[in-house]
Amino acid sequence: MKKTMQGREDKRQELDAHELDAHEPDAQKPDVQKPDSHEPDNRRPDGHETDVQKPYNEKPPALELRRIGRILSDFPEKFGIPRQSGMVEELEALVVFEPEYRRPEALRGLEEYSHIWLLWEFSEARREEWSPTVRPPRLGGNTRMGVFATRSPFRPNPIGLSSVRLEGVEKHPDYGMALRVRGADLMNGTPILDIKPYLPHVDCHPQASGGFAGRFEHYGLQVEIPEKWLSMVPEGKRRALFGVLSNDPRPAYQKDPERIYAMSFAGMTVRFCVCGDRLTVCEILRQ
Repeated sequence: MKKTMQGREDKRQELDAHELDAHEPDAQKPDVQKPDSHEPDNRRPDGHETDVQKPYNEKPPALELRRIGRILSDFPEKFGIPRQSGMVEELEALVVFEPEYRRPEALRGLEEYSHIWLLWEFSEARREEWSPTVRPPRLGGNTRMGVFATRSPFRPNPIGLSSVRLEGVEKHPDYGMALRVRGADLMNGTPILDIKPYLPHVDCHPQASGGFAGRFEHYGLQVEIPEKWLSMVPEGKRRALFGVLSNDPRPAYQKDPERIYAMSFAGMTVRFCVCGDRLTVCEILRQ
């Protein structure tokens, strides 16, 4: 009987102590710290912190990117490459992977898409410093625009983006798993940084404004290739060559009708001149 009464008394004292602790002022609690009245309280009602942070002035850490592959195209040089992807759908290229990324499972499901995004490196246009403005060739080479309003290669991060048609996923005898694509605007050997599927329901915006670049959407030249030169072009490359030339490979500020230009394409040197809106091929030599 005495043990039972003693147990009840101990329990009562425990409850009383808990009640006193619950009403104890915060200032007397050694483990509770009040927020500084000069610091904003960034907590949401649920107790989690919001994204509001102090100004970020520290230099961000360097980002390491891995080259997952490269593209094999018909352009050994920059001159002649279409200014944007998709402008010449007849251009065919092959995306091949570095040995560690030649994994069939990494491409599983990609064959279900008709188009893909290629993220790539401007490997031939690297500079130590960057400029906030550039001179787009289509504007004559004298008008400066903000670098982020252009697709100039001279950027803080030399990364390009191209939307291409995926013709197929195949196993190449020399390179293993590879992607055959159309409409690429890349020089042969360009490093590929990443590949993503093109999603038409979110990536396509038909009513979008094209800025100053939209002024040249329908620009093109009439192309004339005499039969004696056309016969030197493999039949599977002819439509692509016509497409490349019709987009006018010249810089916009070069208008001399007497000048002869030379473009390397698919193992050939193509020489041409432009007078008005007509481009005429003068000679084609096999390299």
